[in-house]
Amino acid sequence: QIPQFEDVKFEAASLLSELYCQENSVDTAKPLLRKAIQISQQTPYWHCRLLFQLAQLHTLEKDLVSACDLLGVGAEYARVVGSEYTRAEPAPIPRGIVIPRAFIPGKNQGFSLGICFQLLLMERKLQEVHPLLTLCGQIVENWQGNPIQKESLRVFFLVLQVTHYLDAGQVKSVKPCLKQLQQCIQTISTLHDDEILPSNPADLFHWLPKEHMCVLVYLVTVMHSMQAGYLEKAQKYTDKALMQLEKLKMLDCSPILSSFQVILLEHIIMCRLVTGHKATALQEISQVCQLCQQSPRLFSNHAAQLHTLLGLYCISVNCMDNAEAQFTTALRVRFYSQI
Repeated sequence: QIPQFEDVKFEAASLLSELYCQENSVDTAKPLLRKAIQISQQTPYWHCRLLFQLAQLHTLEKDLVSACDLLGVGAEYARVVGSEYTRAEPAPIPRGIVIPRAFIPGKNQGFSLGICFQLLLMERKLQEVHPLLTLCGQIVENWQGNPIQKESLRVFFLVLQVTHYLDAGQVKSVKPCLKQLQQCIQTISTLHDDEILPSNPADLFHWLPKEHMCVLVYLVTVMHSMQAGYLEKAQKYTDKALMQLEKLKMLDCSPILSSFQVILLEHIIMCRLVTGHKATALQEISQVCQLCQQSPRLFSNHAAQLHTLLGLYCISVNCMDNAEAQFTTALRVRFYSQI
């Protein structure tokens, strides 16, 4: 077997499964990934990456138990191959903290624990998130590694922390975390990717390119500004983020960039409607429609939000019957996406 060919084979499987997902053919993508995972155990980087990719598909389908099981497999594999970065040795769980067994697919799992935290948010188990949040923070701060990996983990954790507080409506609690996140992304943008290359292939895994992290930080800043009522600040950071996205999309066709763009537009549309810029809001709703038409999965994920925005626009122009029809459609679409 030629090592270089192995990389090509697994990258092809990964890209093909992404393509299937973009076409809403998740059932076709899953067996492809399972087969690739089965035969990639001698290639640590791709084995870890493919496990995360399959776990993500289960998360999209709200099969959280399967997602956590896969993360457990990945954490144990990272332990076996000696990847402390991908595994990230955590601190002991503090006495008195009860974390549901279903969300701990094993012990000593840092990165996996962070993603289990995301799954807890999706399940709306907000009362169980805080102890897990504290534990994740200890894991990240205690982890020792090269600067880029350390900052990458910190960005991952801080994004989870900020979105947790926003999801819980605790806008005032967001500020310290958001400030840390903004400082962290400034630090990581000054570091060079090739400063210290890990010797362990499993440590080459990155959860998100740093250019994408910059856009993500802009996005969560916009979300906070909207909830806090800082509409001018929301517009300012949306403009910055969209400009950065346009530059990235010239060189990168990653689906996550389109997701970022749609979420940013959804927030700025609400801002336009509040400030009375109805015509601009309608143009941006049209832009969201065009983006969603390019990807069945994107449309499926944002159809309810799109109908809601149309309903809000109808209210702003005093078309109440049309608004009611849009809200009814949004509820119906949301209901069918959950069953």
